[in-house]
Amino acid sequence: MGLFWWLPFGRVPEITAADLKRKLGKHGPLLVDVRTPGEFASGHIKGASSMSISQLKRALAAGDIEPSREVVAVCLSATRSIPAVRLLQQSGVQNAKQLAGGMRAWKGAGLPTTK
Repeated sequence: MGLFWWLPFGRVPEITAADLKRKLGKHGPLLVDVRTPGEFASGHIKGASSMSISQLKRALAAGDIEPSREVVAVCLSATRSIPAVRLLQQSGVQNAKQLAGGMRAWKGAGLPTTK
């Protein structure tokens, strides 16, 4: 990784809103919403966890996220989720990606949110 993990630009693996919607359910990916608590409270994907980068670091250090689990980081526009994906990858999560276009793309596709 040539870039510092916390830089909010560059490319990381992504999943489209439509593909994520199809995967949601009992055995779907772990959704980590890295937006502010206020943004999360205004509407998020059902089943997502509100988790700042520092909370994500603690969860990874504590072993609360299985390295083999698919994890999707979500933010507003797919900028803040880039550092989250890099952190997940550096911590051994093999299938980490971001929601392409973030919540803007999710809502733009007419997909449901919950409060």
